[in-house]
Amino acid sequence: MKGLLYLEDGTIYIGEGIGKKGTSVGELVFNTSTTGYEEVLTDPSYAGQVINMCYPFIGNYGVNNAHKESSRSYARGIVVKSICDTPSNYLSQKSLNEFLKEENIVGVCGLDTRSITKKIRNFGSMKCVISNEDLSIHEIKEIMLSQGKENLVQQVSVDCTRHIKGEAVKIAVLDFGVKKSIIKDLTKRGCEVTIFPYNSFYDEIMSINPDGVLLSNGPGDPKDVLHSVQEVKKLIDKVPIFGVCLGHQILTLALGGNTYKMKFGHRGGNHGVYDIEKDKAYITSQNHGYAVEAESLKDLDVVVTHINLNDRTIEGIRHKSLPVFSVQFHPEGAPGPTDTSYLFDKFIKCAGERL
Repeated sequence: MKGLLYLEDGTIYIGEGIGKKGTSVGELVFNTSTTGYEEVLTDPSYAGQVINMCYPFIGNYGVNNAHKESSRSYARGIVVKSICDTPSNYLSQKSLNEFLKEENIVGVCGLDTRSITKKIRNFGSMKCVISNEDLSIHEIKEIMLSQGKENLVQQVSVDCTRHIKGEAVKIAVLDFGVKKSIIKDLTKRGCEVTIFPYNSFYDEIMSINPDGVLLSNGPGDPKDVLHSVQEVKKLIDKVPIFGVCLGHQILTLALGGNTYKMKFGHRGGNHGVYDIEKDKAYITSQNHGYAVEAESLKDLDVVVTHINLNDRTIEGIRHKSLPVFSVQFHPEGAPGPTDTSYLFDKFIKCAGERL
């Protein structure tokens, strides 16, 4: 079946349809990872997005469901140059195409993904329609125009509190779309974890008397969840806080800083970051389209701890006197390197000192 990618500037790419038969609207972004497509497609931070994979050959090791980062995929679609229908790996349970159908992901293959990536880099992330149905361009345009603004965090967050037993420190996770690997990094260190919906109130979070609060990753604009920003403000001088990705941006807003939408964001497992305080560079996993505005931090009790080695954007901050810090990248990797997982140890140490 034919597949089509229609961009809001009128550009049309035609290829072959894969995955679920259907049509969806999303923000077109690109990911530079060479592997890890199962984790990428199930990362809740990709809610509302159509993912253009830069690496040209996707699916060669299949899918085994062991690396899913959430119970289902929230991505709107995937674009690949070439898809492998005969995966070779002893752990493989199914092909990527079978996985896409199970997860209700619309896909298109056979497109010039390098051209698409260059277009996004030149003009920025943009709205698109991805379809493998027999639709006219007029129908595609009408579908794009009918898509309104969405609360993406609400779509991916838990709807009620969830508890995981542990013997060590008690951690409250404010769920903006938390990845399973983040929870795993906490529980394997013995933490008792309680996951709260994104719109929980300060009193609800503090009712369990947490030793620390983790602000998770998630999709979209941090300014779309201003309720959460206000509740995090109340937590800042009460308990150690660790923010990851969207959580980093929300913490910045709570501290009085500002965020902005990037031209095309950072998405992939190979982004260089410099840890200023350790005087050491790391390769990190990233997935975000918003960043912290450096100028907005100048008069705050905040220190910049990490910077991006490609574009010098802020990758980490900490409060000058409180055990409150955050990073823009993903210390749990998944997919990508886990060299910065020391940040979980730092957070748990801060939480333990509160006991």
